[in-house]
Amino acid sequence: MKKNWFVASLAGLALLSGLSSAHAHRTWLLPSIGLADDKGAWVTFDAAVSEDLFVLGANAVKLDGLLITAPDGSQIAAANPFTGKLRSTFDLQLNQEGTYRVSIVNESAMASYKLGGEAKRWRGPVADMAKQIPADATDVRSTVTQSRLETFVVAVQANDTALKPTGKGLEVLPLSKLDGLAPGAAARFRVLLDGKPLPDLTVGVVPGGVRHRGVLREQAVKTDAQGEFSVKWLDAGMHAISASYPPRAAQPPAGAAPAAPPAQPAVRYTYMGTVEVLPE
Repeated sequence: MKKNWFVASLAGLALLSGLSSAHAHRTWLLPSIGLADDKGAWVTFDAAVSEDLFVLGANAVKLDGLLITAPDGSQIAAANPFTGKLRSTFDLQLNQEGTYRVSIVNESAMASYKLGGEAKRWRGPVADMAKQIPADATDVRSTVTQSRLETFVVAVQANDTALKPTGKGLEVLPLSKLDGLAPGAAARFRVLLDGKPLPDLTVGVVPGGVRHRGVLREQAVKTDAQGEFSVKWLDAGMHAISASYPPRAAQPPAGAAPAAPPAQPAVRYTYMGTVEVLPE
């Protein structure tokens, strides 16, 4: 049995179109261990936004929208939730054998408009958008973002009950056993959008430790007609997996005239997670 460390947390706000800047801010959810040998172990989770992957440095992620699914499919509560300046944290005791699915799911709105000829911007909860934008505003453009941070923690042996699709938003679900990820071996995942397979989507995979090695070492893989993709792990350690839909427009080449701003999608979906690959 592989020893303690964390097995997963899956797509988000940093590698939104596959490839990304080494200095982009990333939103992540990280458990202290991902594979426990015994039932009853405690796991602590950190949720944060930072430039350096898995290194605290910008601000905390709020725990509104935290959902924990136990190995039997039931919903359970976190222990000791706390939000500080650089991170939010909470604890979970693994009282069942199997796979726990831990998610932070949020929905927010962003809008731009003109009022009296002056450009304005607003960001906040979707429910507040209609009352926060004046009735006489013009050139109103808005986008709703549905985001999911996710991790999977295994107690003793993985099972699949908690891995059933929710049918809402962007999901990246493991098809390979989460307690069997190893360097040099391929693992398979499925990407769903509102419960349906999402083909031809670029997914970014970045190993942790970017701060110390200075380069991303990112892999960009695409989903097939069934919404599935395969990734071959380069090393042991923590890996971030991220995706967004619809894909962002490509940046023009250096020296080219700037392109016209793309139309804002009505809804943007983002997913961010991390898996740990352990040596055999």
